[in-house]
Amino acid sequence: MISIGDEMTSGARVDTNSAWLSRRLGELGCDVQFHTTVGDDLQNNLAVFRNAVARADVVLSTGGLGPTQDDLTREVLAKVSGTELVRDEDSMRHIESLFARRGRDMPQRNEVQAMFPQGSRVIFNPQGTAPGIDITVQVPVSGVADVHQSRVFALPGVPAEMIQMFDATVAPAIVNQMSDHSSGAVVIRNHVMKFFGVGESDMEARLGDMIARGREPRVGITVSSATISLRITAMAASESKCEEQIQSTRDEILQRAGEYHFGDGEEFEQQDAIVAWLSNAQQNVAVVEIGQSAPLATYFSEVGIEGMFVGALTMPSLELLHRQMSHESLETIWVQTADWFGSDWLIAVDGYPSLKDTNDGPMRAVDVSMIVVTPERKTYRTQAALGGHPSIVHARIAKAAMQWFRKVSEQRS
Repeated sequence: MISIGDEMTSGARVDTNSAWLSRRLGELGCDVQFHTTVGDDLQNNLAVFRNAVARADVVLSTGGLGPTQDDLTREVLAKVSGTELVRDEDSMRHIESLFARRGRDMPQRNEVQAMFPQGSRVIFNPQGTAPGIDITVQVPVSGVADVHQSRVFALPGVPAEMIQMFDATVAPAIVNQMSDHSSGAVVIRNHVMKFFGVGESDMEARLGDMIARGREPRVGITVSSATISLRITAMAASESKCEEQIQSTRDEILQRAGEYHFGDGEEFEQQDAIVAWLSNAQQNVAVVEIGQSAPLATYFSEVGIEGMFVGALTMPSLELLHRQMSHESLETIWVQTADWFGSDWLIAVDGYPSLKDTNDGPMRAVDVSMIVVTPERKTYRTQAALGGHPSIVHARIAKAAMQWFRKVSEQRS
């Protein structure tokens, strides 16, 4: 794995591409042994790529495919493979069409993005102007009359473009290279399941041998801000066989951890599940958040179904909200706020702990109250002790509040 760019070597940007690619390659059964980061220097790039192709069957690089003078990957691959750069007319037309659709004239410098080492294959980029490069490099083996073949896949550094190109083109090529050629091409399909309310260790214990290396289909586990994603990767001779594998594995996962499952999809989150449910019920929701944070408001405002989220109220303290509402009972605040919004449902968090003066270690768990008001104006409250690293603790609390909403709404229906 090679990451290219001064922004990485300087520390200005974190290399998330290599982490994502390594996880995906592991799910495909490909053993990643080296990570290298190199700046935008021609000689350093040559040294890194020559070293990589000499010791690995597959090399993946990200970055260096732009139109500027410090984008060196195509030139480096031509030198490493001992070939010349040649123009690919199909790529040129695609780049020109992208500029035309945006109503812009294409700068002459972008023509370099249609140049490829002779004998290489184009990795189509549907989103951007930087096609990828797929090239096989032959390296002499010292002391023997033979050569070592290394296949290099060069992808853009933009994560969204890289991810789509890897899944569509590079992953199938790597799997077919690893497989027995007599068996024919292999189809790859992925399915992502999302969970909240269970820790990674507990989830691993529940899944048991389902996440063992070598199992087919493979099940990979990742965690982001307390949300667990399980990626099922099926490889078979046909799409229907892949779907059969995915469905049976998904059913087994639901048997083991179904109470924490809230939906499927790479980008699917709890707020998406809630808004979809509200849309189906023709109802809406508002939120109240106490403390110096408002993740729920952010989460719901980013969901693009109009009318399901009617607004948010953020207050630094419950006492201040109490004075504003002028009620004797704190419990009546939530109902009054739902009425003020005119919302069917209300989700409230009381409240987010201060992150001031927190260090890099985990925060101790603090008691947080989460409240849901139903369309019948019944109030349901739960309390949980929640903590964790300062970078995720507020997100964890917001997600726990959404989980409480899902539980209340399910029981009500």
